[in-house]
Order: sequence, then structure tokens, then C-alpha cells
Amino acid sequence: MSKQYDTLSEMLDYLAGYGEQQALILVEAESTRLWSYQRLSERVDEVAGALLAMGLEPGGLVGLLGENRPEWIIAALAVLRAGGVLLPLDAQLDDDGLAHVAADSGARYFFVGTGQESRFAKINQNNSSAPAELKLLPLNDLPTGSPPAAFPKRRPEDPAAMFYTSGTTGPPKGVPLTHANLAFQLNTVAAAGLVTARDRVLLPLPLHHVYPLVVGLLTPLALGLPLIMPDVLTGPRILRAVKAGRATALIGVPRLYQALYQGVEDKVADGGAAARLYFRTALGLSAWCKRRLGLRAGKMLLAPLHRRFGSSLRLLASGGSALDPELARRLEALGWQVAIGYGLTETAPLLTINPPVGGRPGSVGRAVPGVELRLEPLAEDSSESSDAPPMGEVLARGPNVFAGYHNLPEQTAAALKEGWFRTGDLGYLDRDGFLFLVGRASSLIVTAGGKNIQPDALEDRLTTHPFIREAGVLSRDDRLAVLLVPELAALRRAGQQDEEAALRQALLEVSHRLPSYQRPDEFALSREALPRTRLGKIRRHLLPGRYQQARAQQHHADKTGPMPLNEMSDHDRALLENRSASRVWEWLARRYPKVRLSPDTSPHLDLGVDSLGWLNLAAEIGQQADVQLTEEVIGRVETVRDLLHEVVELSVHGNGGGQEGGVADPLADPEAVLKEQSRRWLKPLNPLQVALVWGLYQLNRLLFRLLFRLRVEGLEHLPDDKPFILAPNHVSFLDSFAIGAALPFARFRQTYYAGNAEVAFRNAFFRLVCRLGQVVPIDPRRATATSLAYGAVILDQGCNLVWFPEGERSWEGRLQPFRAGIGMLLDRKRVYVVPAHIAGAYQAWPRGRKLFRPHPISIKFGPALTAQQLLAGRQGGGEASANDRSGMIAAALREQVAALAPESDES
Repeated sequence: MSKQYDTLSEMLDYLAGYGEQQALILVEAESTRLWSYQRLSERVDEVAGALLAMGLEPGGLVGLLGENRPEWIIAALAVLRAGGVLLPLDAQLDDDGLAHVAADSGARYFFVGTGQESRFAKINQNNSSAPAELKLLPLNDLPTGSPPAAFPKRRPEDPAAMFYTSGTTGPPKGVPLTHANLAFQLNTVAAAGLVTARDRVLLPLPLHHVYPLVVGLLTPLALGLPLIMPDVLTGPRILRAVKAGRATALIGVPRLYQALYQGVEDKVADGGAAARLYFRTALGLSAWCKRRLGLRAGKMLLAPLHRRFGSSLRLLASGGSALDPELARRLEALGWQVAIGYGLTETAPLLTINPPVGGRPGSVGRAVPGVELRLEPLAEDSSESSDAPPMGEVLARGPNVFAGYHNLPEQTAAALKEGWFRTGDLGYLDRDGFLFLVGRASSLIVTAGGKNIQPDALEDRLTTHPFIREAGVLSRDDRLAVLLVPELAALRRAGQQDEEAALRQALLEVSHRLPSYQRPDEFALSREALPRTRLGKIRRHLLPGRYQQARAQQHHADKTGPMPLNEMSDHDRALLENRSASRVWEWLARRYPKVRLSPDTSPHLDLGVDSLGWLNLAAEIGQQADVQLTEEVIGRVETVRDLLHEVVELSVHGNGGGQEGGVADPLADPEAVLKEQSRRWLKPLNPLQVALVWGLYQLNRLLFRLLFRLRVEGLEHLPDDKPFILAPNHVSFLDSFAIGAALPFARFRQTYYAGNAEVAFRNAFFRLVCRLGQVVPIDPRRATATSLAYGAVILDQGCNLVWFPEGERSWEGRLQPFRAGIGMLLDRKRVYVVPAHIAGAYQAWPRGRKLFRPHPISIKFGPALTAQQLLAGRQGGGEASANDRSGMIAAALREQVAALAPESDES
């Protein structure tokens, strides 16, 4: 049994007693910094002595405005040691919020991080009610003083800290918490037995919230455990912190664990079909062993995964918001123990704990000893089942519950009812006292038909679709609306480019499985992440404005320029603290001034960077950040955030080969670009394969005559003695087969096709057909110099190439813009291009339909043209840069293809 505390002052008195045991471990890019308990205690006493020398009186408020760092911890502990009241603030708090807190709290001392000092000067200029004569203390240069003979002693009822709520529904409110409130939590977590003296705790959360400060910082220190902190809150650095610090317990929030699990699935997906099959099998078997036998088999069945994430990690503690029960089940199946805590800032924070052993799936646990819970019934809701447990608002009382809001007597009276705190959460208790939450009373949506909808639960259902990354549900003019953020990686893997159409279809698919009253009536699409607190809760009072903005400015048509730093998450701000990443961000803002640039911006969908445009972009980014972006690196980039991640990692760990690892010019030296695995698609077919191709060719021609009554016009335009690129429109899976049926066999054998790597090559049978049909894998969304190199080698060998300039099939059958890649090929290789138009294939097999239907198809080939002929008459074509010429050639070619369309066909 650990020591019991009545105040935090007692806990601080005991810190030095742990001696040379590790207290803080700061994990940086390539090194770690260590503090023993003895060193930490001495430094805390020195800073506390300086505060007392400055005139800090017992009970005086001291603000902390800065990002996580050991100096922040030292300053916070020093405030408590000196008898002050800690005021932790979000470093990303906007100027209005900071002015409100400074004026409302009356704090005179503030520890500030780099760049924060100037904000206070601005506040004093713009706000007459702001406190005067503030004492600003830089965190990077903590004051040092002589410790007094005895530090001030605080009583349990004295205030220890004041937190300002994160403002999910309005302006932040001050929540004072006493030493008794917080000491109760230290004793509660220690008594729960979730951690032992051998544990090492990793804390990757911002410390200004009560949950990470009390559970993640003060509790491990009170138990004498090592506390591991990454220097920046990014995925790669957190992973390094787990390994370097040999972490056994992770203090996190649901969004962190969702990202962790998504990272696991993405890594498995990259391993191919066999890896996915093994993962699903092992996960299912592990879940069965846990459910039926009570055995944790995940660590053994998924040992390679645990070696990657750190084999020491055993416990995932989740708080701050509700953890999806299905996600918790999957994390446990992976081999980790999951502990869930529930509470609020006003309850310091824990009210309940659902432990890994003896807990109940889907519950947030039972009340911790000393805390009482009861439910206040709601009005009857016709949408609930009659046999469902009685639901109500959760009320709590205990030694951890606060006494009232700072300077807000009316809100205090509304929140406290005869000693019971109204949490605002809705839930029910089972017969064993386990609490199950269903949402917030303040966010409950009541439909016109009297049905109650909890947006949290509905959002969880919507985000089960792989195309939906985030969903924010709201009521709009008595209609149920949802703001959707797409999952770009999933859209890319599925070959989707029209994200609005894809999200609409995804919404319909999920809605069909929902009760009618829960089906959204309208939606809007946003590329920017939903507004959230730093612990992941949606700031619902901001949703209507964000939704209206998304409806009015779909795809950011009117909103341009880079996203302000104060609107970004702490994760993204941490990324931009790296100099190389910051330079790339600033360069992108200059390069694309007419685009709304955010970390979620897609280079492909928003900036128009196709496979060929990446070549120039990679070179320019390399110059800005002094890194080499290889083809493999660029292939992992889905968003600007991904790009910044890669730049940070390359700038820290090096380029793994320097210039040789960069992207070579695929048109000047294609053989140097193509790897052995890529060259196999260019090897000549053997006689047996040729015979098989002849049979398949004849079958294909027969089917197109019988089923589609194929009609061909303009074959005489195909050059006989020179290689050429055939550039048709793209509306259907049938297009390539129609082109093959239209060509004579001799010409067919001299022609290669560029096929979408993620569609045409997705399984063994498709790959066999592609090999026989001389299809090479092209990825239109990645940098792939390989794609260009294929085209160069094919044309240099005197063969022809079928290249779909739109990059993917049209959703509505209309001709889409041509990507600049075709222009670059024509400009550099100086070969003929033959425009072609396919009509009827869209009606026969449109995108989104599972099967084709017979319908007449016709192909019309236009006259062969050169790049010079396409540029003729284009203003500035002769003096344009290579990039501009490529775009002009592509645009001119599109006009030629459009001119071939029948009058009834919309182009």
C-alpha cells in the first residue's frame, strides 16, 4: 500500500525520498535527457524559493502558458511547493481566451513559453480590464532562489489549482480544485493497483488539462515512478518514446488510441493480402481467447507488432472522453490491457474506473471508493426501447467534487444540487453499479418527431465507414445534418477522386443500417479537421459555423491562404516547430496562395499535384528543407501533414543515402529509375504466352461485337512506322478492353497500356491479365518516377502506349481535366499522340455499378499530333516553362478528344 496524502504539499515533501531513481525522461529525436528525483526536487525547491523571494503569497495564482517540457513540470511543482495556486493554460488559447482568463483569474505571475510574452503586451493594449504589472517568467530560463528553512504548509481545504474548462459549449469557466480534491485522486489511483513500482509511465498529452496533470503527472511522481515524455507530440516521436523509455503504461485519450490502431491497420495493409489475412485471423483468435478463456494471447500471436510498438508496453489508460467499446475490444485483442477512467474537470477528474481485470465491456466502470453516483431521470423518450435500463443525467458527490465555479454564482447554483454535481452526462447504471454513458445532455438532439439522438453515438457509427475520417452531427433548421471529413488514404486506395460523390455514397451506405430518425438529411464536406479540444472532444458550439462555411465554400473555393497556427492542433504546431518543416510550410503557402492550405490539404486533390508534378515539387521541397524525397517517401504522402512528417524525419535522421536516394530524372535515364521488380512487366512474352494472348484477343473481339456492337472509326490515323501515345477518355472498366478489340492483332502486340496500380493490379488474377495484355502499373496519385520511366522505355523501344490522361474513370461520364503528365511525356519524348473518344462504355458499365450491361460502344480515333502542333496558337507556348508547357499540351489534347465526342455525348 502506497503512502496516503492529505495535501499535495505532503507529496512534494516526499519527492527527494526517492533519491536517484529516475523521475523524468525526455525523449528527443536522437537522445534522451534524464532527471532523478533528487535532482528534480532540488530544482523545484530553487524555483519555489525564487517565487517566494518575488513576493508570491500563499494562495496566489501563478499561470503556466507553454508546451510540455521538463521546465513546465518544474515550474508547476514549484508553484505548489511555494504555497501558490497552479493555473495551467492551453498554449494554443487564442488572444481573446487568454485575455478572458487573465482578467477573470486575477493572476499576477505567469510562466511563459517561447513567443508568449508578446501576447500579454497585446492583451494589455486591447483590454482595459486585463491585470496590470504582470510578472512574466520565461520557462527557458527559470528563476533560481535559496529555499527557505520551511515551505508554507497548505491545508486540505486550501485551493491547489484552477483549471479553465476547454470550452466545448461556450466560454471557458474557472474551476478551482483544493488540495483535498487532488490528493484524493492520487490516493484513489494508487489504491486501484493499475500500476506497480516496476511500471514506467509515458505521457504524450498536454499538461494543462486536469486529466493528464493529475493522473498522468502527479500520480506517477507520487508513486516514485519514471515519467517518460516525448519532446514533441507527434506519432513517430511517441513511438520512439515508448521504445527508448521502455514504457509499460501509456496515459492517453481516445483519439490517440484511434490513431494508434489506424496506424496498425495501415501497416498491415502495406504488407499485402497474406499479412491482412494473418492479422484478421490472429486478432479474432486473440479476442476469442480473451472472451472465452480469459487469456491474453495478443502479445504472442502478434509479436512482430509489439516489437515494432515496444514490447514493454502493457497498459493503455484512457480518459478525457468516451472510448469506443469496439476500439477498446480491438486494442485488448492486440494484446494490451485497457483501463478506462471517467470524470470531469469539476471532479478532479476521476469518478469511475473500469479496470482491465474485472471491468465490464462498454462501461466506464464503477464509482471509485468514496464517490457516490445517482441518476436524475429524463423525460420519457419514445425512441428508446421499453426494456432498456432507465437513463438519466449522472449526478456525483464525493471528496473530489469542486465547490463551485470561479466568479460564477449562477452557474455554480445550476451545477450543484444539494451537494450533488450535475455532470451533464447521460447514462445508466447496471445492477452491479457499472456506469454506461450515452452522451451529453447539452448536445442531445431532439427531432421534430420527438426522438432523442445522441450525436456522439451517431458519429461513431458514421466513422465506421472507411471513407469517413470524422463526422460532426448537428441540428440545422429541424433537419439532421453532418459535417464529414474524408479519409484520404482510403479514398486513394479505392481509386476514388470525386470525394464528394464518394462521401455521399458512404453516408447512404451507413444510413441504410440506421433507424430512419437517425439518418442525416444533409451533409457538408470539409477537408479541415473538426474543431476539437486538445483532448479530442468536439467543440460543438463551433460546429454550426464550420458547417455553414463548408456548405458555402465547398472545397475551399473562396477561402484561401494558410491556416493560422492558433487554429491548428498541438500535433501540427509541434510539427512546424521543426525548422525544415516550417520552411516547407511557408514555401507551400507562397507556391499556392489561392488555395486554402492546412495540414489536411491533399497535394493531389487540392493542389493538383499528379504523379509527374511531384517530380518538380520534390526537387523544390528538397532545396527548401535540404532533404531528398525518394519515390518511396513521396508514395506515403496523402496530406500536407504527411509531407511535413516525412520532412521532419529526414531532417532528423538524414536522407539514407543522400543524393543517390533522390528521384532521378525518369525521362532522361529511365533504366536507372526502374527497379528489377518493375522491369518484369516489360519483359517480352514467351511463345506460350503469345499463343494465349492470341486466343484471349479473339475472344475479346468476339464479345465486343456480340455484346457491345463495337464500331471503330479513324484507324487510318494511327502512325505505321513511329511509336505513338494513344490518349482516350476514361469512363469505364471496359475502355482498355474496347481499345484492345479495336486494334489489329499486330498493332495490339506492339502496344502497352498504363493501368492504375491499385485497381488493375489488386489481385493475382488481375495481375496475370495485365501481364498478358502488356499493362504496366501506373499510380496517378503518387510521385512515381517509375510511371514516367515505364512510358519512356516503352516509347524508346519503338512500342506504343495507351495512356488515360484523366488518371481515373469519370463518375458521371463527362470528360475530366487532363493531368499534366501526358504533356510532359509528349514534350520530352517528341512522339505522336492520337486522341481518341470512347462513347457508350459509360452506359454499359459506369463507375459504381457492379456488373455491365450490353450497350453499343464506339471508338473514334483522331489525327496524330505532336506536342508542337498542340502548342501552336497557344499564347506564350513558345516561351513557357516546362511545367506550364506540360499543362498547356494536356489542355490542348483534351480539346482534341472532346471534339471527337458525338453531339449527344456531354464532354
